[in-house]
Amino acid sequence: MHSTTRMTLLSTALVAAAAQAQTAAPTPEQMQAWQREVRAAECGFAASMARRDLAAFERHLAESTLFFMGPNRPLHGRAAVVAAWKRFYEAPEAPFQWEPDEIAVSPDGRLAWSTGPVRNAKGELTNRFSSVWRQEAPGRWRIVVDRGSELSERERQNAQPLGKGCEGVAAP
Repeated sequence: MHSTTRMTLLSTALVAAAAQAQTAAPTPEQMQAWQREVRAAECGFAASMARRDLAAFERHLAESTLFFMGPNRPLHGRAAVVAAWKRFYEAPEAPFQWEPDEIAVSPDGRLAWSTGPVRNAKGELTNRFSSVWRQEAPGRWRIVVDRGSELSERERQNAQPLGKGCEGVAAP
């Protein structure tokens, strides 16, 4: 066999192996690891509100993030979101708090979704958040889309006690 033919065959085999590795289903352990990372990121994001730390809030946002501030009122980009949310960080007490109660990760580990209840300063359930996260580097998740929605009566009745969504999670 000519060396050119061998190199072509070797290159073809390597490309095929790389393609197969990229499409291989992740192990259950890998999926659980990604879910833990997203939960920690979401809990760190929520903790930024409790700590009144707007800079930490900003670090969780993708540059091209899309946040909805009510029906059909999207904010485009990190700077716009931070400018709009600054008012929520100005008072000594947080006006609301949130925590995840469900996390799902795409099979390739690039995207994730988190959702959970939002409570007002009195601890009363007000609505539900849903966030889409993108893994921008290994273990580094940022929000690309965030939107709140009203709670159904079933969700109000079945809400977890406050603090259970981030219990035992070490926020990054």
